[in-house]
Amino acid sequence: MEYKEKLNDLLLTTAKQNASDLHLAVGRHPTLRIDGALIPLQKEQILSPEMAENFILNLLTPAQKEEFLKEKELDFSYTFEDKARFRVNVFYQRGYMAAALRLIPYQIKTIEELNLPPILYDFTKISQGFVLLVGPAGHGKSTSLAAILNEINHKKTEHIITIEDPIEYIFTQDKSIISQREVRTDTSDFHKALRSILRQDPDVIMIGEMRDKETISTSMTAAETGHLVFSTLHTNSASQTIDRIIDTFPAEQQGQVSSQLAAVLVGIISLRLIPKIDGGRVPACEIMITNPAIRNLIRERKTYQIDLVIETSSQEGMMTLNRSLSGLVKKKEISLENAELYSLNPSELRILLERS
Repeated sequence: MEYKEKLNDLLLTTAKQNASDLHLAVGRHPTLRIDGALIPLQKEQILSPEMAENFILNLLTPAQKEEFLKEKELDFSYTFEDKARFRVNVFYQRGYMAAALRLIPYQIKTIEELNLPPILYDFTKISQGFVLLVGPAGHGKSTSLAAILNEINHKKTEHIITIEDPIEYIFTQDKSIISQREVRTDTSDFHKALRSILRQDPDVIMIGEMRDKETISTSMTAAETGHLVFSTLHTNSASQTIDRIIDTFPAEQQGQVSSQLAAVLVGIISLRLIPKIDGGRVPACEIMITNPAIRNLIRERKTYQIDLVIETSSQEGMMTLNRSLSGLVKKKEISLENAELYSLNPSELRILLERS
């Protein structure tokens, strides 16, 4: 069978099996990630260097191939026959080509369909500020962010601009105008796109990922000047996220950055996707909404006290990760073992469950 045909079969299998990822690596069967677990496709041949190379080169345009061979890694999006879209990273390992393909569903699910807390609807109603979705890779940040942006798209007349590398979910414009810009295709780089974004009359800005201090600084300035800014970070909790942002800057700037962040930050949603007892995955969330107490702690660099404020502010819609996990255990949606595995403080989680 032709390599292109075989590749199409693998992409179709990924979509049909509702896998989140397809991995192509030399010496392994093509492998799917389903509900967080890696499942080798045993009926498929173990990939030789030649097979892996042919599969990967079939994903690339001539320009992408040239860049990949030069840079040794590349991010891009790939649309497969109007059946599925993938966010792809191709790279070399031990001298061989390899690829990780993340399936991006065409249908953007709602906040409700994703089983996310209803408080997330509140983040769609504000007019300015800085909102961050954080958590490990593959735990639903992009999907949740797409749901929030699509809610704005359906309910408000705004100009939404996204800067992504690559574009993941494709939005169908409704009440809002949505301008999606892909790095390398629509703009040469993140910084150039960010520098010009305020001249494009946006109301809502989505930056795919906070990669460096320039991105963070521009995002906070945009939030300060009357825009609603969303982004993501690979951090584990609200307090760790605040520390990471401030620590990105040199020591002499950190006092000013702390004050600026305290002024513009609206909330941080920390996500984990936990395997369900009956199959599939369900989100557990830590939700921090910036109130006067939290603003003060950010300014004074006392982030270690933020967890306590979240714990004692449930009436404001805040939630600790442990409270979210214990709720899912009580509803028998997830096992205690998995709850402890994903908890940042398992002993506190056990105390919570014993009390209830």
